[in-house]
Amino acid sequence: MRGVRPIAVIFCTWTLLLSPAQAQRFSWQQKQRWWLTDPYRPKEIPPIDLANSDRLQALVRAGNLYLSLRDAIALALENNLNIAIQRYTPQIAEADLLRAKAGGLLRGIPQTVQTDIGSAEAQVIGGETGGAGGTAITARRQLMTQATGGAVTEAGGAIITATGTALPNLDPQLFFRWGFNHRTNPLSNTVTTGVTSLVYDTRSWNYGFQKAWLTGTQVSFGWNNNYFQSNNPRNDLNPSQEANWQLRITQPLLRGFGIAVNNRNIRIAKNNLKVSDLVFEQQVIATVSNVIQLYWDLVAYAEDVKVKRQALALAQKLYEDNRRQVEIGTLAPIEIVSAEAQVARRMQELTVSETRLLQQEAILKNAISKTGIASPWLAQVRIIPTDRLPTPSDDDPVSLDEVERLTQIALEQRPEVLQTRINIENTKIGMLGSKSQLLPSVELSAYFANNGLAGQPNALARPPFIPNVDPFFVGGYGTVLSQLLRRNFPDYGLSVTMVLPLRNRAAQADYIRDALSLRQQELRERQLLNQIRLEVQNAVIAVRQARALYEAAVKERILQEQNLEAEQKKYALGASTVFFVIQYQRDLAQAQSAEVAALAEYAKAKVALQRAIGTLLSAYDIKLEEALRGQVSRPPDPVPVE
Repeated sequence: MRGVRPIAVIFCTWTLLLSPAQAQRFSWQQKQRWWLTDPYRPKEIPPIDLANSDRLQALVRAGNLYLSLRDAIALALENNLNIAIQRYTPQIAEADLLRAKAGGLLRGIPQTVQTDIGSAEAQVIGGETGGAGGTAITARRQLMTQATGGAVTEAGGAIITATGTALPNLDPQLFFRWGFNHRTNPLSNTVTTGVTSLVYDTRSWNYGFQKAWLTGTQVSFGWNNNYFQSNNPRNDLNPSQEANWQLRITQPLLRGFGIAVNNRNIRIAKNNLKVSDLVFEQQVIATVSNVIQLYWDLVAYAEDVKVKRQALALAQKLYEDNRRQVEIGTLAPIEIVSAEAQVARRMQELTVSETRLLQQEAILKNAISKTGIASPWLAQVRIIPTDRLPTPSDDDPVSLDEVERLTQIALEQRPEVLQTRINIENTKIGMLGSKSQLLPSVELSAYFANNGLAGQPNALARPPFIPNVDPFFVGGYGTVLSQLLRRNFPDYGLSVTMVLPLRNRAAQADYIRDALSLRQQELRERQLLNQIRLEVQNAVIAVRQARALYEAAVKERILQEQNLEAEQKKYALGASTVFFVIQYQRDLAQAQSAEVAALAEYAKAKVALQRAIGTLLSAYDIKLEEALRGQVSRPPDPVPVE
């Protein structure tokens, strides 16, 4: 018993010293304050930063934004709002871990990946860019949609629940109480007290400490003090002081017993830290993939504008030639009408192409900046892509025999796989609480206390009631303390409490539900693995198809150039008509547009394949640390000289 009080003092001191050391672990704590008051102050979270990175302004020259693919990716990593939003997820997971270490319930972390707006092609009047291969390109895009997944699959496991055994409050607590009471009690009988009313003055000051551990053990220590004074002449001591300390230790033996049960939320929160990193990686992959495809579409649309201008120039040249021949009388006037209609048609196609290019620039600006077109200077800037569409090389074709090898790479690299498995593990950990809840409640409790009393002989006493006070109780608060330390008036006890639910239906239902949820997640894992295999195979087929379409489009463009050249020679010799020349000009323009579109689809198909097998970030040398920091160390590419 002599060692109980020092142990309680050690508990209090250890708790106070431990708090500031834990508080400095988390990245969202910005300022160091006095450690004693820091737990009671809100943590300062910096306000959002809507300023674009300096890289964006550095790439602008003479009203044009000269943009390479590497700079587009870097700007997205620094400025994209979806990535900026997802940067808070690891910090939310850290806050959940802090809450779990205190014994609180988990609030969960967001596991949804957002996707930026797609290309402007569907928004432009006229739909597909004519030409041969349009149907095949549409079919290849369907394969790309399947290859990229289309939707984010979540396996759950991070949802806040309150099932299972109650978690102990792991944060130690100190409590203090001071009170003053005055009471006047009128009496109908003066025989026992000798007065018509009793007046009490009571002052109390109590303080204590309580703490719980992951084993389920709970300890509470209290020190209570009371000062009492009244007008009762029959009391031996008046005024008097009494004090006592109490130590209570409770240990569950079945339900709620064990570290594995009581630290389940801490383990889940630590796993969710890994999940938050994986979700952030998925967001970076989704954003980078989208930006790359937006960039290649922008390059393709810019090339298509050039094609449309060349077609317009050919139509205008034919119109001018026909007009001169009509003037000198070597051509019927009706022929000039057909040539003029062809010029109007080419001008309309050029307008559609230029409009689509402007829309694509606006979409890309929104993906690589925080302000998008809301910034006046950025809204007026024209984007000039400095990279050209990559052409297929001999080592590009991917054999269908390599699908299994690429699938194994995807299963090792894709963050969704590890995320799903961690979520399944979290569910298994959480089931420990539901399993423990099935057990009867058996608690072992030990109680220790010491009491002390002291005061002064009652000066209000009158004969025949003369106080007979034991000198042992005469004194002040020091006498009370000495009695407590000597354990003159000890209390102690031991008890076992058992609660046996006869049907236990709620606990059975919780465990059944958790087990069924686990089976669902295991099936979703298999579904995800099957989906990844399908995505890889479709991505491989899409690359092969895109290459074949591009090669066919190149051949068609070459043949259409030869046909137009031959028809123009025949027309110059009078062996053909304006109608056939216009028809071949139209076919050549469509073939050129189809070639540009097929090359862009090939570039995007390769990106989809890299995303499907999980190598997109390494292929473009993207570091997640830089993305999480929002600052890419690589300097901007040099701006071309005008």
